[in-house]
Amino acid sequence: MIVVTGAAGFIGSCLISKILDENLGEVIAVDDFSDKNKLKNLEGKKIKAFADLHNFIKNPLIYGCPKFVFHIGAITDTAEFDVKLLKEQNTEYSKKLWNFCSSNQIPFIYASSAATYGMGEIGFDDNQKLLPNLKPMNPYGQSKQDFDIWAIEQNEKPPFWAGFKFFNVFGPNEYHKGRMASVVYHGTKQIIETGKIRLFKSYKPEYNDGEQKRDFIYIKDVLNVLIFMFKKQTVSSIYNLGTGKAHSWNELAKAIFKALNIAENIEYIDMPADIKEKYQYYTEANMQKLNQAGYNLPFTPFDEAINDYVNNYLKQGKYY
Repeated sequence: MIVVTGAAGFIGSCLISKILDENLGEVIAVDDFSDKNKLKNLEGKKIKAFADLHNFIKNPLIYGCPKFVFHIGAITDTAEFDVKLLKEQNTEYSKKLWNFCSSNQIPFIYASSAATYGMGEIGFDDNQKLLPNLKPMNPYGQSKQDFDIWAIEQNEKPPFWAGFKFFNVFGPNEYHKGRMASVVYHGTKQIIETGKIRLFKSYKPEYNDGEQKRDFIYIKDVLNVLIFMFKKQTVSSIYNLGTGKAHSWNELAKAIFKALNIAENIEYIDMPADIKEKYQYYTEANMQKLNQAGYNLPFTPFDEAINDYVNNYLKQGKYY
């Protein structure tokens, strides 16, 4: 029996499909199921039980003792500024699950975030000694940072644990995310509807418009890593989860146009005031630690990943 929190969300629902497809165990799906827009992510999946996240944490043994916990659930909106809410839902909830897994000797994987790196002032190295020096740019990133630091300071730990700093994940089952959905999702929709894509202008002289770079990673590669750690349970630590290769927004846009077989037409627009001062111009994960832990599968080539998402999911309205 495997617990997955954030079960109805983007990464959580895809992870459940992967678990069930590989017959790794029965799934207890934990989430706030009041958001009906997310429920399509779970349609057709043979889930053993659904548990409200608030009720579950009061009695995690209600369905018996799980053999593994994937804690993917969180408030992931980088524009959420309710610090109290983020602390309660992201940091404190994670502590309770950690303590439950520690007390019952249950392996534990949780979702951290590349948002903890802030502007990348000291790079994107997942060396745990550098954690206290990171400067997240928003309360969401800080809530993840706070738990990362708390976790490595604990004397009582699960028998195996791993935190993953997700970089820019894209792929099916993000239909419900609105503004927080990937640019692949929004860009494909824009191109189909208008024939063009809009990207933010650059406000730093060292970056031309659209040449801001991010480490984009396809959801199928994220799932491969998570399942690898589920099976191998190698070295307990906090890991980066990107590809180790940054791509520009222009490259991303061109890949979408190519996937749609439509002529390139890119328009550069002003950046919203609420993110202008806290915008990451460059992210690229150092993937050495994950490689040293034994993960050596190649990541899906950038253009190939975008083509798969666009043509096999977005154009068809399919879920993973």
